[in-house]
Amino acid sequence: MNTLRRNVLVVDDDEGVRLSYLRSLEGARCDVEAVPDGNEALQAMERSAFDLVMLDLRMPGTDGMTVLRTIKQRWPESEVVVITGYPSIESAKEAIRLGANDYFAKPVGPDEIIKAASTALQHKEWTLRRGGPDSNYANSCENITRGERNRCAA
Repeated sequence: MNTLRRNVLVVDDDEGVRLSYLRSLEGARCDVEAVPDGNEALQAMERSAFDLVMLDLRMPGTDGMTVLRTIKQRWPESEVVVITGYPSIESAKEAIRLGANDYFAKPVGPDEIIKAASTALQHKEWTLRRGGPDSNYANSCENITRGERNRCAA
């Protein structure tokens, strides 16, 4: 049985939100790192490969849109889910245009976090199977059972 855990980065300036997402995702077979702002997010991306970034938009320092743009330029194989307390049609369109996998308005509960992560990670797996970024990873996924495809599902 494949016991691969997925690496997830949570970026939010609210400590309560970070801890909530961290607990939800760690219980769903994910290795999670949480940081409070965009600058630390980009530093974490330099240190480690993340399969998924759960990203707030409004934070001190580097804002979420800038972080999203940088991630998709430098680490296109990383999926990004935007979760914001200040949703708007304009920011949703911009986030999706820049490559976000999904866009949610806060508050987001634990089940929704797990489902969003699972959906984004499944999208990443299927993108890699089609020969997208980091296609060497896709070759290692060929023999994964159906149940293991949703690695971050409870």
